[in-house]
Amino acid sequence: MNLPRLYSIADRASLEAAGISVRQFAREMAQAGVGVLQYRDKLGSDEEVLTAAREIAAEFAGRECLLIMNDRPELALELGWGVHVGHTDASPDVVRRMMGKCPCIIGVSTHDEAQMMAANASSADYVAVGPVFATASKADAEAVVGLEGVRRARAMTSRPLVAIGGITRTNAASVIVAGADAVAVISALLTPGKAPGELASEMLTELQRA
Repeated sequence: MNLPRLYSIADRASLEAAGISVRQFAREMAQAGVGVLQYRDKLGSDEEVLTAAREIAAEFAGRECLLIMNDRPELALELGWGVHVGHTDASPDVVRRMMGKCPCIIGVSTHDEAQMMAANASSADYVAVGPVFATASKADAEAVVGLEGVRRARAMTSRPLVAIGGITRTNAASVIVAGADAVAVISALLTPGKAPGELASEMLTELQRA
């Protein structure tokens, strides 16, 4: 599979802190031409998550975009979305069985070589590695892996590689050069004084040059 270079993440907590609704964020990502969006809500009830996810889907109606649910495979199955799991969540193989015949995309996070080896041996469709740089978007972030960590991950897998953690417009190209197929961003799309869609467009331009 091929992943678009910009992997946007709509993190509910970050959006609320920025005073931006899930629907508004999704609308701006759709208008900017973002090709993959993950919805992450660690605290909301199932119904709250489903409501937000349906708002996202409505904004992307008629547009080509891979929609992914963070964890919660049962909700991803109900929506027909892909699902992304952390290394401490259900394994990609368990999620694959849960999804049954649904041809859903499954991604998994890794933070070191042992986790990368396990991910590469699983049925995951793509593998994420990070945090590449220091990040404030996740309270329990793992140790920074740096660009060298991206290079090592690239050497360990032929699957699409998504880099995450502290990635900005100014360093995104270096992450692609290090071997990532895509960069996942949260805070870089929520900079005060600029609309998320404008920031996404700028990031897409930088990534096209990489």
